[in-house]
Amino acid sequence: MGKISKSTLNKVLLRTQACQFAHNYERMQSLSITYCLEPVLKELYKDRPKEERVHALQRHLEYFNTHPIAIPFILGIATALEETTDEDHKDTVVGIKASLMGPFAGLGDSLLNLTWFPIAGSIGASMCVNNGSIVGPIVMFLLINLLYWPLKYFGLHKGYEQGMALVEKAGMAIFDRLGNLANVLGVMVTGSLVATAVKLKLGIKFAFGEGDPLVIQDQLDKILPCLLPVAVTFICYHLLKKGQGKNSAQIIVGIIVIALAFAALGYYVPALKIFA
Repeated sequence: MGKISKSTLNKVLLRTQACQFAHNYERMQSLSITYCLEPVLKELYKDRPKEERVHALQRHLEYFNTHPIAIPFILGIATALEETTDEDHKDTVVGIKASLMGPFAGLGDSLLNLTWFPIAGSIGASMCVNNGSIVGPIVMFLLINLLYWPLKYFGLHKGYEQGMALVEKAGMAIFDRLGNLANVLGVMVTGSLVATAVKLKLGIKFAFGEGDPLVIQDQLDKILPCLLPVAVTFICYHLLKKGQGKNSAQIIVGIIVIALAFAALGYYVPALKIFA
């Protein structure tokens, strides 16, 4: 550990919790990053002229955007470089910080948003889908944060202790490999969620004489189980992709309205039989 105290690093860690509150369309997370690094710069430049302290803050206002959970990793490395780099070469710190944001963003999206988040959500949903228990959302919240907080703490402190060596040991290619593996795992998790969380069955029956009625849902299950949930999922995906996600609220409301309409139909017409 160098000049930066552990308490200062913990202040940076706490400030990363608000890193998504100061977005702007010109430089994205630049204000947040500068706010997070302010305790470090304040400690490093406490005995330096005011102009140097101002310039230290200004150079970190350059464009920056990455996954929020990856920010502590990059800040830890940037802190180590700020401490060990000469004043004439401080632009190197900004350049390295910018070069890390892309790989870490892809890794965070793949491993966390597209993998761990659906896993935690599926576990929570399975606990409340039948009885509406509040335990499900609480478990999901705990699972997400029980992974996120250790990652952020380890990333910040380990990044500061090892600096660029943390990245150079494995090489930048490791991020691409981990991202591809996480994408495969995320697709598998999403596929399992379609089969377990999306519920849709046909209640149509055809009665022939005195024999047992022909249940359409049983025939569909013999051909391809979970055919209707998969079809609904693909329709929602197509609509979301077509609207670029801006129509998500309309899709959710539409699904709720359709579900209520079918529920009312099933209540008032409990058994719909078509005789041949």
